[in-house]
Amino acid sequence: MSISNNDKHPKDSSNSHAIIIGGSMAGLLSARVLTDYFDTVTLLERDGHSDLPAFRPGLPQAQHVHALLKRGQGVLEGFFPGLHEEMVALGAHVLDSAADLKWLTPGGWGVRFRSGIDVLSFSRPLIDWVLRRRLAANPQIRILDNRDVSGLTISTGLSTITGVTTRKRGVASLGEETIEADLVVDAMGRGSRTPQWLSQFGYLPPQETVVNAFIGYASRIYKRPSNFNDDWKAFILQAAPPHRSRAGLIFPIEGDRWLITITGGSRDYPPADEQGFLDFIRSLPSTEMIRAVQNAEPLSDIKVYRANENRWRHYERTQLPNRFLVTGDAACAFNPIYGQGMTTAALGALLLQEQLEDQLRSYRSLDELGPRYQKALARLINVPWTIATGTDYRYPVFEGGQPTLRYRFMHKYIDHVLAIAATNRKIRSLWLQVFQMVKPPQTMFRPSIAMRVLGRVLRGASHTQHPQSKFAVEKPKVMGGITEVPESRT
Repeated sequence: MSISNNDKHPKDSSNSHAIIIGGSMAGLLSARVLTDYFDTVTLLERDGHSDLPAFRPGLPQAQHVHALLKRGQGVLEGFFPGLHEEMVALGAHVLDSAADLKWLTPGGWGVRFRSGIDVLSFSRPLIDWVLRRRLAANPQIRILDNRDVSGLTISTGLSTITGVTTRKRGVASLGEETIEADLVVDAMGRGSRTPQWLSQFGYLPPQETVVNAFIGYASRIYKRPSNFNDDWKAFILQAAPPHRSRAGLIFPIEGDRWLITITGGSRDYPPADEQGFLDFIRSLPSTEMIRAVQNAEPLSDIKVYRANENRWRHYERTQLPNRFLVTGDAACAFNPIYGQGMTTAALGALLLQEQLEDQLRSYRSLDELGPRYQKALARLINVPWTIATGTDYRYPVFEGGQPTLRYRFMHKYIDHVLAIAATNRKIRSLWLQVFQMVKPPQTMFRPSIAMRVLGRVLRGASHTQHPQSKFAVEKPKVMGGITEVPESRT
C-alpha cells in the first residue's frame, strides 16, 4: 500500500485547517491522513509530551498487552513507509503467528509451524511515540499538548462546526482560546464528550449499544530471564467461556522485557497484589506460564484495568452538523482483549482518506462529509463488533442483549474449526489470516472446511477442549435481570 502525494488529491482551496481532538491511535492516523488535504493540521492532546516512550494517564489501557494485527500493520506501513524497520530497530520483536506463538485455544494447543504470517510485538507507548515523532517532523502538523477541549463552536444557523474552545491545562490565568477550523475530528476515545456538546446545540445524542462481559486485566512488566530457552517467543492461554473465563498472555517488548497480562471475565477480576497475581496465574490451565513468571524479575508494579465493555455510539443514525466527524473509540470501542482496536483505528483512517478523496472530487466541499463517513464507518465496524460481542456473549455473566440463534450456531461452528485447526496446518493458517484481519470471516465457511465440521458433528466429536482448574467459574445464576456468578475464590 502506498499513500499518494498532496498534489494528487483534489483540494478545496478553502480547506486550510483541520483539528483533531485527541492523540489516540485514531487521532494520530487521522492527522496523517488530513495532511494530504489541509495546509495545517492541529492535534490537541490532553496529556503532556515525553521525549521517550512512556505511559500516559489518558491511555490507561496502554499498560497491558496490545496487538497490531497483520492488516493494521500493512495500513500503518502505507501511511508511514519504513515503520516496520524502525520499530524493529527500536526493539520490537518479529513473531511468526504459528511458529513463535504457543497458543492454547478453546480447541486445544495450536499446531506450530512456520506460517509466514509475521507480526510485531512491542509496548503501546513505543508505537505511539514513533508515530508522534513522525508527525511532529511534518511542518504541516501542529501538536498542542496539555490541552483541555471544553467544547465545539458552531455557525449562527447551528448547521456547521467552526472550531473548538480549548484551555491550557494547569494555566487557568490564560483563559479559554477559540481555534477555528474547516474540519473538526473527535478522536478522544471512550471519554468523548461529543454527545454532551451536540446536545448543547439542540442535536440529539447518538443511541448507544453496550455489551459488557465484565472482563478485567492485570499486567506487569518482567525482565526476560537470561537462561530462558523454551521454544516460544510469546505465549497465550486463551479463555474458553463459559467453561473457562480466565486467560494469560506473555509477549516480548523492547528492552529484553516481557509484558505479562492476565484477564478474567464475568467479574472474576484478577487481583493487583503480588500473591493474588501469582495465584491467578497458577489457576490457569497450564503450569508453563507460572514457571516462566517465577523465573523472571518484576520491573513494574501490577497495573489493573476494567473499562473493557464494547460501546458503539451510533453516529450513523443521528444528525450531525457539517464539517465534523467522530472516529476511533469515540465512535466504537471494542473489548480490547480481542486485539482489534489499533487495526480498526487504522482501517478507519484509511476509510477517512477514501471518503475525503471522493467527497472533494465529487462535491468540492466538506459539507455532508461527516454523515457519509459515519455510515461507511458503521459498515466497517460491523465485522469486528460482531466478533467481539459474539465472544463476550459466551461468558457466564454479561449485560447488553442476548445472543441470537445465529450467534449460538457461530459459536459451535468456530469451536469445531478451532479443534480442527489445532492439528491441521492449512486450516490453522487460514484461521490465523482471518484473526489477523487479512482474510474475511467468510473464509472459514469454505466448503472444504464446512464439510470437515459437518463430519465432526456427525461423529459426535466434542467441539471444545476446556481443561478446568479449582478456580473455574461456577454455574451462573440470575439476579435482577443480570446473570451473576459467585465471586472469585482467589
